[in-house]
Amino acid sequence: MQHERVILGKIAGVYGVRGWVKVFSETKPKENIFSYKPWQINLNGQWQSVKVIEGRPQGKGLVAHLESYDDRELARQLVGAEIAVDKTQLPAAAEDEYYWADLVGLKVVTLSGVELGQVDHLFETGANDVLVVTGERERLIPFVQGNYIHKVDLDAGVIRVDWDPEF
Repeated sequence: MQHERVILGKIAGVYGVRGWVKVFSETKPKENIFSYKPWQINLNGQWQSVKVIEGRPQGKGLVAHLESYDDRELARQLVGAEIAVDKTQLPAAAEDEYYWADLVGLKVVTLSGVELGQVDHLFETGANDVLVVTGERERLIPFVQGNYIHKVDLDAGVIRVDWDPEF
């Protein structure tokens, strides 16, 4: 059975000489990445489960010690590896809340029925999240429900937006 994984971050570097690694987290707040265990690490195209022995903030970032990685040279093999968890490990999203991973790939259609493309990815601006929609050209649409985002239908794979196709 194929598991659906959600990327939560990546191994950004090594830390110290005892196998600790620097962790880049996409969770909010960033320390939440340590709440999900075990991690799935993508090494050379192969996913493997790893146990987080300890994780903590360090300076402005995060560091973690993973089972079986007890020296700097072993830990160096992990640098650049994505950190994921099985989607079933995530709590259910509340009504009108969505995981970014659920929105990627959805078709984006205006209220008048014009297809703008698909959600490629999202990013934060501080004020709100932004959908990056790729079609015949790239569009950036603020993810503001009730204003630009009128309906997200995960089952149909469609997001209905109030957006001028010329913009």
